[in-house]
Amino acid sequence: MSRRTTARKRPISPDPMYRSRLVSMMLSRILQDGKKNLARRIFYEALEIVEQSTSTNKDRQTGRSESAETALPQAPRPSDQLEGHSASKRIESLQALKIFQQAVLQVTPVVEVKSRRVGGSNYQVPLEVNPERGTSLALRWIVQAARQRPGRDMPTKLANELMDASNKTGNAIRKREETHRMAEANKAFANYRF
Repeated sequence: MSRRTTARKRPISPDPMYRSRLVSMMLSRILQDGKKNLARRIFYEALEIVEQSTSTNKDRQTGRSESAETALPQAPRPSDQLEGHSASKRIESLQALKIFQQAVLQVTPVVEVKSRRVGGSNYQVPLEVNPERGTSLALRWIVQAARQRPGRDMPTKLANELMDASNKTGNAIRKREETHRMAEANKAFANYRF
């Protein structure tokens, strides 16, 4: 890479299903060996699993069950009459997308440490994280934590990691806290900032 000029940022095209740039960034982190369709399938299945688990959790919290819903018929909403059940399906998938965005937001680091050589010794200098780099680190940590989970099914592992991260638990959150602890421990070297 040239030292004189900086590389231009390429625009990220949004994914076809949710039209989100964050989702397309996540797909490129899941991607292995150029198999983009497999990465899409893994991520979309993970969001479906998140959607199903959140809908069952809502039913448990409100005290509703399947038999209670079938026993009491409800009047259809006007939006359901016009669009069928696609409106409720779209709302549920947006809920899963919000959980994904919340998970990325929870995992995004604020500060990190970088090594700096001063006078023959290396110092770990705490620096603020650029928002783009923070998002990139968060996505990378979520995918790494999902891959390290036990089990064979990647969509399930990714869905569990996303739900854990949105609830401020899991290995990706632990990685963020470890990074923040390192920055806090090396706060004395902040004057070597570059």
